[in-house]
Amino acid sequence: MITADLSGKRALVTGGASGIGLGCVTLLARLGATVALNHKPGDPRGPEQVAALKAEGLDVIAAPGSVAVPGEAEAMVEAAVAALGGLDFLVNNAGTPVTPAPIPPTELDRMTEDFWQEILTTNLIGPFRCARAAAPALKESHGCVVNIASVAGLGKQGSSTAYAASKSALVSLTRSLARGLAPEVRVNAVAPGQTKTPWTEAWPEERKQMARDMSALKRRSSPEDIAEAVLYLCAGAAMVTGHTLVVDGGMML
Repeated sequence: MITADLSGKRALVTGGASGIGLGCVTLLARLGATVALNHKPGDPRGPEQVAALKAEGLDVIAAPGSVAVPGEAEAMVEAAVAALGGLDFLVNNAGTPVTPAPIPPTELDRMTEDFWQEILTTNLIGPFRCARAAAPALKESHGCVVNIASVAGLGKQGSSTAYAASKSALVSLTRSLARGLAPEVRVNAVAPGQTKTPWTEAWPEERKQMARDMSALKRRSSPEDIAEAVLYLCAGAAMVTGHTLVVDGGMML
């Protein structure tokens, strides 16, 4: 595991109540950062995880709000920045596949207007809302943004055509934000392969084994694996911006 001293750093992680988001919150907090854990209002996992991390002696606060709702996303970021006293790292992790199981690309009728709208407003517009709201604080601290994309946005078949398109667009948004927020703020993305999350753990074992077989390292990523890449882009990588770092164990080889 890579390490760093993040004492005095302030981070906001969206979708931080489980999976990759929780892995990022935990790692950043254990290295000394004060972290705002964003979760949907009414999701009991948010307060539960905040309480559990506080019980470890970590400096974590709750930041309820949905990134998919215009106005609510911005208000959440502004409240988190005020509570933290500034912001150094924004990790745009919140996202949704909408579907509980993958939709083959041939089944176009299953990807309705509402399906597309939910995916795009969460996976693409949500990160933009949060980055725009956080920009003044990040510019002041010369901080950074890390967007959680996916190998589905780089050519691999994702959970649906709409999901893959949203993640491909997020890669493009990462480059545009890197231009728009420079020179004060770096903006990068991490593109995980199949990762052990509450969503994928419910999949049939043969689907998970297929991911292991496709990986050169013969295992699926853990949230901690992705969090380490996020840490690298936040705490190091001083001359890296507009880049998408693939973390998939060699699935894309």
